[in-house]
Amino acid sequence: MKINLPDKLYYSIGEVAKAFDVNTSLIRYWEQEFPIIKPKKNKKGNRYFTPEDIKNLQMIYHLVKEKGYTLDGARVALTTNSKISETVTIIDRLEFIKAELQKLKASLSDRDSE
Repeated sequence: MKINLPDKLYYSIGEVAKAFDVNTSLIRYWEQEFPIIKPKKNKKGNRYFTPEDIKNLQMIYHLVKEKGYTLDGARVALTTNSKISETVTIIDRLEFIKAELQKLKASLSDRDSE
């Protein structure tokens, strides 16, 4: 899953939810269920997520939404499997390469049809 977030120190919960295409309530729920997500909160209680939180959310999203893990299963996988972060990074890179190859294929087929 490729998320489109600008390089910033902190992201609001709305930005994070939009990037993952989920509701803000799901992000808050995952925050309660997974201790690795620790957003900063201001005096009003607004959550601000760091890039590290975003990486952790990506791993959780991958396990729960893409792989179909239960929350308990994802929690166990995160604590016992240290290579999940690498796996998510590799999947992102492969998806990017796939998208670039599809663009190249489309441009070549457009050239052939002329």
